[in-house]
Amino acid sequence: MSNPFRADSSSGQQAVGIGMTSQRTRDRLVDLLAELLPLDPRVLDVMRQIPRHLFVEEALASRAYDNVSLPIGYGQTISQPLTVAQMTSALLQGPPLRRVLEIGTGSGYQTAVLAALVPELVSIERISALAAHARRVLRELGLRNVALVVGDGSQGLPGKGPYDGILITAAAATLAPALFEQLAEGGRLIAPVGAREQALRRFTRTENGLQEERLGAAHFVPLQRGRG
Repeated sequence: MSNPFRADSSSGQQAVGIGMTSQRTRDRLVDLLAELLPLDPRVLDVMRQIPRHLFVEEALASRAYDNVSLPIGYGQTISQPLTVAQMTSALLQGPPLRRVLEIGTGSGYQTAVLAALVPELVSIERISALAAHARRVLRELGLRNVALVVGDGSQGLPGKGPYDGILITAAAATLAPALFEQLAEGGRLIAPVGAREQALRRFTRTENGLQEERLGAAHFVPLQRGRG
């Protein structure tokens, strides 16, 4: 696909990266991900382009293309690249996605991956400082199809639904029924579910009800209510 990112002149060199943040390092990470799991090629193409180092603190930039989660402050993390690729690939399987809801913007990296793949993305983040940072980086990268909302996403965001896809980046012991009500028919919800032991699950809304699939083990920070 063509490059959807248009870093402005003030951030262009930073977005390209050098050394441990270079395109070669990014390519090496994506090649590793492709070896670990069967992933959607569209997701891998996008992840080759996205400068993940812009979404972490400068002190951690040299680790941005390791296949690990990293702290971003406020008790939150930027997800492991393999997890981002797996969740996004699972979301794309099925009818085309038009409007998607992301619950838990966090660093904004998963947001950027989704925004490059779907026409319309709504992302909600409970911690205003994280939302502000993510908004700035997404703007610098030229991703204009994201509506970023600060608030409690535990019940979704029904005012902007229904959604063809919902992706949740924090774990809940159980998911609120309101989330499934916001799925359009054929829509998919991807979320880590569980308290002590988490599993990544995909729920698909069909004319006969919800279809549930287990995608593998997961390890996410807990989904919290209220604003941070």
